[in-house]
Amino acid sequence: MPHPMIRTEREGEIALVIIDRPAKRNALDLPMWIALAEAMEAASADDTLRCVVIRGAGEVAFSAGADIGAFGGERGTPEREAVYGRELTRSFQSIRRCVHPVVAACRGWTMGGGCGIATMADFRIGGPATRMGIPARNLSIFYHPGELDPILQSVGYWVACEMLIEGRVLTGEEAFQKGLLTRLVPDEEVQAEAMAMAHRIAQGAPLSNRYHKSMLQKLRGPLPLNEGDLAAVNGFAYTEDFHEATRAFLEKRKPAWKGR
Repeated sequence: MPHPMIRTEREGEIALVIIDRPAKRNALDLPMWIALAEAMEAASADDTLRCVVIRGAGEVAFSAGADIGAFGGERGTPEREAVYGRELTRSFQSIRRCVHPVVAACRGWTMGGGCGIATMADFRIGGPATRMGIPARNLSIFYHPGELDPILQSVGYWVACEMLIEGRVLTGEEAFQKGLLTRLVPDEEVQAEAMAMAHRIAQGAPLSNRYHKSMLQKLRGPLPLNEGDLAAVNGFAYTEDFHEATRAFLEKRKPAWKGR
């Protein structure tokens, strides 16, 4: 259903999907994740479009990812976790599966699930003040393999380890050098360059662009994982460390890890 903080605007053959919650660095709660998926699915179904741009409202953040403060009401039981996990995966994959090319305008804070959104896009534009990282280890969260794969394809094993295991946050320059950003421009030009790129893409034959996006993804082949591998991603939600980390985040202190 429509959500006031996930807006879609149109500029000719370009759809602009805006995450509009600047007071929280464009962090997404569950209804917003659902609305993002719906917006991307609607864009994908629109044959009159040629490209989709995703951006965050304001100048500070693309998105800080999931709203951790909402976890208490959205997660914590098997039923809630099943819904949250399903809708989160749907949201990420709606970007990757969109038939049209997708450009992420990564101005400023592009962290956690926000970095995940960006890596699902086909192109990422950022500036020197862009900050890209996935601090899942700080909350004892496990990333879904389908969301790890595009990161691995973009930057390789070693940089993926830096981001996920060391917890390193990349500057815009570092993200560009390591291949996480497609293009680096002055911060004040990030949104304009993302739209300019979208219009350049839209000048190409749409069927050719859609075919090449689809075939490049299919050449990757299926993920080499079994059912146990896929099921393991849900295990973090029932660990002591995850609940301790959530409490510590809300209480603005360091978590006391127990490894269980």
